[in-house]
Amino acid sequence: MQTPRVALDTSALMMPVELDVRLFDELERLLDAYEPILPQAVLEELRRLSEKGGQEGTAATVGHDLATERCLVVDTDASYADDALVELAREGGVDYVVTNDRPLRDRVLEASRPVIALRGRNKLAITQP
Repeated sequence: MQTPRVALDTSALMMPVELDVRLFDELERLLDAYEPILPQAVLEELRRLSEKGGQEGTAATVGHDLATERCLVVDTDASYADDALVELAREGGVDYVVTNDRPLRDRVLEASRPVIALRGRNKLAITQP
């Protein structure tokens, strides 16, 4: 079986600072091996948020750094981050989407893709469609 492709959203990449979640360790625990994918639109959203300063800006800066170090950045037709993630899910470009955003989670599940989200204090869990 090929390595699952896992798309990360903005909220997922901000979890290490905002929620003290060891994001990549948790993904490894759930999936063993995986390929982290990031739509260009998510990278742009992190960059914009990082300019705000404060805790949100710090979380976005850390998320942006993690993304550029660990993720394969891909282009999509959508310029809005959530739409880009749904596009990847719908077209089969990814096997999972990691998000804590409830509306996005619902859209991904409707596209028949599983979602990985926070369950409990600092553990991730998979929700099947």
